[in-house]
Amino acid sequence: MSTNNSGPAGHAKHAVLVRPEIGEFNRHELAILGAPCGKIKELVARLLPHLTPALQVAYVDADHAAGGSGLQYGAGGASAVLQAGAAAELTDKIHFRRLDVRRELDKFSQQEWLGAQSLVLVNGNHFRAKQQIIIIDPAKPLDRKLDRLTAVQLVLLSEGVTEVPAYLQGHMVDNQPVMRLADTENIAAYIREWWQQSLPPLRGLVLAGGKSQRMQTDKGRLRYHELEQREYAAQLLAAVCQDVHVSCRPDQLVDLLPGLTPLPDRFLDLGPMSGLLSAMQLDPNAAWLVVACDLPFLSEATLRHLVGHRNAGKVATAFRSPDNEFPEPLITIWEPRSYAVLLRFLGLGYSCPRKVLINSDIELLAAPAPQELRNVNTPEERKAAQQELSGKSM
Repeated sequence: MSTNNSGPAGHAKHAVLVRPEIGEFNRHELAILGAPCGKIKELVARLLPHLTPALQVAYVDADHAAGGSGLQYGAGGASAVLQAGAAAELTDKIHFRRLDVRRELDKFSQQEWLGAQSLVLVNGNHFRAKQQIIIIDPAKPLDRKLDRLTAVQLVLLSEGVTEVPAYLQGHMVDNQPVMRLADTENIAAYIREWWQQSLPPLRGLVLAGGKSQRMQTDKGRLRYHELEQREYAAQLLAAVCQDVHVSCRPDQLVDLLPGLTPLPDRFLDLGPMSGLLSAMQLDPNAAWLVVACDLPFLSEATLRHLVGHRNAGKVATAFRSPDNEFPEPLITIWEPRSYAVLLRFLGLGYSCPRKVLINSDIELLAAPAPQELRNVNTPEERKAAQQELSGKSM
């Protein structure tokens, strides 16, 4: 029996949404299989110092001992509190916190809990991942796990192994990298390069949907240069992004200049977060470089500096405000995994992008020209900015 989301006369039963391209656990995941579990875990332990702190790495494994009665606490390893009926137990271990939850680990939970990581390494003997590293080890042949080899990225040879078995040839590609299992540095270097090559594309977003109450006129339509600010900001973004959208309220569409690509707000009355979440909903698999329309001093050089120092392993890359130590949320690269973070804060009653950045793992940069981060919000500030910019152009 098949499921159809369309009702009578072709009406959709559910909204048609673009889904994030997440695997079993994460956008970037690698299952390691073909060797005993202890050897896989030992490899991961060797790799971690070479992968962090540039990447936030999680490891997924199964606990053989706790599958039945368990040796610790009994009842499959559950603590006395969980056995007594608690749904969750949060333990502050001083150097880290541990959350034990009595909950089915379904696919959606896995993605929710591990989606905040930049890379997930998986014990492929127990779990699947969309891409794989295979180890050739006589102690754990892969001939019965060929269905798990959907996208092999790297082959590792255990000690004493000199060639790849013939039954694996159909799962290999030309010039498949083959390394020794003991070659930790080169394996880590390959994983970093693989991760870098799969970075999300960068799209541009001009935030122009505000009501401009302090300015008393639409800030996006002001002219500090030859162009309207919406068009000027879009031109700056076009130099560093694959394409550019202009975030706006639905009622602003009639006023948008030809040649600009509008993105009407799908989330309403949330301030800048309206435009940001609308962009993420349009394409949750891209990173979005967001620029507010009230930044007449901003230059292409500053945006190139931001893009050049982008850390896609973080939730976002932002400049530090010249006025304080806080990040500037409206000249920021928001990575795809920030979508879930933004929605989580919204669910907690917060619609401030700066608060999201302050409380998230981000790359915070010093601006090369701090004066360019100056917002212009009032008629008095507008007059001063026009005079200053006209003086520069003379």
